Amino acid sequence: MQYRTLGRTGVQVSSLALGAMNFGAIGRTTQSDVDQIVGAALDAGINLIDTADMYSRGQSEEMVGKAVAGRRDDVILATKAALPMSEERNHQGASRRWLTKALDDSLRRLGVDHIDLYQIHRWDPRTGDEETLSALTDFQRAGKIRYFGTSTFPSYRLVQAQWAAAEHRLGRYVTEQPNYSILQRGAESEVLPLAEGYGLGVLVWSPLASGWLTGAVREGHEVTTSRSAFMPQRFDLSVPENRAKMGAVEKLAALADESGISMIQMALGFVTAHPAVTTALIGPRTMDHLDSQLAAADTTLSAEVLDAIDAIVAPGVDLAAQEKNPTPAPAVTNPALRRRAA
Repeated sequence: MQYRTLGRTGVQVSSLALGAMNFGAIGRTTQSDVDQIVGAALDAGINLIDTADMYSRGQSEEMVGKAVAGRRDDVILATKAALPMSEERNHQGASRRWLTKALDDSLRRLGVDHIDLYQIHRWDPRTGDEETLSALTDFQRAGKIRYFGTSTFPSYRLVQAQWAAAEHRLGRYVTEQPNYSILQRGAESEVLPLAEGYGLGVLVWSPLASGWLTGAVREGHEVTTSRSAFMPQRFDLSVPENRAKMGAVEKLAALADESGISMIQMALGFVTAHPAVTTALIGPRTMDHLDSQLAAADTTLSAEVLDAIDAIVAPGVDLAAQEKNPTPAPAVTNPALRRRAA
């Protein structure tokens, strides 16, 4: 396992991290499954586990907390908040009011007295940067969190937040968690260069593109990945973006065969090769999944393979940008913001 410094924090994290979205109802995993996966991942050298309050409505956090109970000091524990936790309109977002409750709930579910990395799951356009950053800074000073970061923020919002932190003398975001894979390369245009410029750690989500880059999705074969069951639209080949992904996957599979590596090794080796990327989040649902992904821990792709990937999917190109589920900009969704008043 390789280790890298998480931004400017000085904290050393493994180049593969354990994502916990599949723990609980979403991945149909039991506590016994989670205990086994977490234990094996930690034994293999993974030292960062990333979950979120909304994963199976808190069940993932509860399972992670139980699984790390005897090894808490060895784990860099990360979770996220801001996405809806109920139908109540204020049980979401990045206001001080909600984050205060959300953090206490996460601490209780995880069974810990502090979280190492607390992340805002999506940008909340209803809440000002000063409001969110001041709350996070207070949580940090109270010892409830060590660092705070973001997930899937637009690049311009990352810049705005850095400026707001400096202007109001508040703590700043030290990490960003973008969607990044061979099939989704848009982050290369702005987010990853910006992260390098501001010294942000980068935790990549969905480096296997929801299963497209595992080798299980191929032309002429029935799609049987766990994601296809609850996100069938992402695998519907009548959708033009999915046809484009399938065309790329067939070429990538041939390249992996020629290179003597698995698709998983190529996919994870690709994202961890980027100088801005600190760690790639893997999300195994079974021990077989974990074993196949751990095999990529020390994969280093040659310049020739990276060049060949560039020829298949051009740098900076997203083959299915809508799958990133970003927060839409109000100026796009609200016509009144695009029309001069009479």
